[in-house]
Amino acid sequence: MKEKRIIGINVLDRIKEAGRTQKILSKYAKSIKTRLGFHELSEDVCSRNGFIILELTGEISTWDELQNELNEIGGINIQKMSFDLSK
Repeated sequence: MKEKRIIGINVLDRIKEAGRTQKILSKYAKSIKTRLGFHELSEDVCSRNGFIILELTGEISTWDELQNELNEIGGINIQKMSFDLSK
């Protein structure tokens, strides 16, 4: 089965969790085809809450490893979308 997976990551406290999250994303860089990150920003304040959207490529087993490592971080929430491309 050919599959496409998108992972959405809600980083609840960017200041606290960004370093560990970035380390894991760097470890799996070859499996990340597209990465989009954003957070609220104004002249006065930079939000502590942020979002990262990943489009994954490569082996499904590696996607699962990436997701499992991210799940070990207490200050983030992960959601995934999987698309069956064999249809």
